[in-house]
Amino acid sequence: QVQLVESGGGLVQAGGSLRLSCVASGSIRSIYDMGWYRQPPGKQRELVASISNRGITNYADSVKGRFTISRDNALNTVYLQMNGLKSEDTAVYYCNADVLRSPYLRQANYWGQGTQVTVSS
Repeated sequence: QVQLVESGGGLVQAGGSLRLSCVASGSIRSIYDMGWYRQPPGKQRELVASISNRGITNYADSVKGRFTISRDNALNTVYLQMNGLKSEDTAVYYCNADVLRSPYLRQANYWGQGTQVTVSS
């Protein structure tokens, strides 16, 4: 079994910063793409940013220049540095990972439980 655990959410004023972390644990052989999604109140879940195991990144247009995704492969951890936060960034943020599981080398996609980010204007 594989678990993703997020941390770092909270309440911040507009213009402030937060750093989210997500640690993957369990029967992991390797991790391919990792990413952050968010679900604003009353809206669908959307991609915020993703990063491949080689460090290739992809961002939603709404966060380009403000958010930075990074990962530490040795720690099975992905980060999201969020600067210049706006009220429209308020959402539950979810970690996602494509994992190659041991010992049978089966690939599966996993989600974290989510962490709330609230930006006050």
